Amino acid sequence: MTGKRRPSSTQGSPKLNFRPQTNELRTEQRGTRPTSKPTSIKEILTLMVLHVCRKSLFFDTNLKVGIYLGALFLISLIADVIPIPKGYLARSDNVFNQYFVKIAWFWNILLLTPFLILTSYVYCCGQKDRIVKHHLVRLVIATFFWYFWTSLFNYIESKYGICTLKGEQSKANCLKAGHFWNGFDLSGHCFILIYGSLCLIEEARCVINWDKIKEYIRNEEHFRKSDPNEHHNSPLRFLTEEEFSTLKESYEKYTPYIRALFVAITLLQILWDIMLVCTMLYYHIMIEKLLGGAPAILTWFATYKLWYDSHNLLPKLPGEGLFKYNKVKTGLQPAGRRRIGSVTNGIPQFMGMPLYSFRTDAGPTGSAESQLEESF
Repeated sequence: MTGKRRPSSTQGSPKLNFRPQTNELRTEQRGTRPTSKPTSIKEILTLMVLHVCRKSLFFDTNLKVGIYLGALFLISLIADVIPIPKGYLARSDNVFNQYFVKIAWFWNILLLTPFLILTSYVYCCGQKDRIVKHHLVRLVIATFFWYFWTSLFNYIESKYGICTLKGEQSKANCLKAGHFWNGFDLSGHCFILIYGSLCLIEEARCVINWDKIKEYIRNEEHFRKSDPNEHHNSPLRFLTEEEFSTLKESYEKYTPYIRALFVAITLLQILWDIMLVCTMLYYHIMIEKLLGGAPAILTWFATYKLWYDSHNLLPKLPGEGLFKYNKVKTGLQPAGRRRIGSVTNGIPQFMGMPLYSFRTDAGPTGSAESQLEESF
């Protein structure tokens, strides 16, 4: 026997027999933390550009160093035994060599100085003594090593070279007389291009998770206005009112300039890599390039990986200030297909960055921990 079919109409009952009411789905209380302003199209496009720059600049540094060493040996060796077709970049008077590589350290300092000052002013909350002692001095140290190694290279070439004119012992007089000086010419270009690239990469690391600061400021401001005595785990909870006010004002004021400088730093680092390949292909011999690049890597490792990372010595690494914001969690991601977009705590994410204007619910935004660790 067949039972009676239930009527499909909902007359007499406001409830559907197959769909619960909306108010039954959302029984939890809404949060009270402040929500961020909607993300504009301009902001999304800016974050996309920054994401591409970040992926290019923050390529695995250890792997990059290995590639540098391997390329200095292999590409240089191939160029020594096989004739390489020459183009515009093979000429020593090309515009990039004349106006960029020959004054490479000037370009590094030109971009890194304002970038370091602005970023450190934000995460040091305007403490000038800390900015100078903990951060600006790194540029002085880097400049010293640049001058030391390049001067040593010139000294070795001048001291242990021979002029084609017999009896002439001075390199300057030899070249002035129109003769050729045969010396062990360690590649200063390889040194400055590798050392300059590594310095750009390390100094720019302070922008990792830079966008987290905005979330921290918003939550901390809420905590201080609602109940100053309430215990919370915000990284900004130990800041004084003056420090917090300086942080809030400087972050909003300087972030656009920091982003522009970050893009310029990325472009300069790409140019250094291109010119390094040209140097490997067209200039010096393999041993001169290898011994020219090795001090750059050793100096980078001794300073950024040993000296600056020490807890008891100054200066400190980029990003270390009065609060923590850029510590990246190192966890293994499960294998599977990568997703460009995702949803975390109700906040859609694109390329690892939160899109606040497209929320999936009306609940609280949560804290900054809901954002990905690498957002900028």
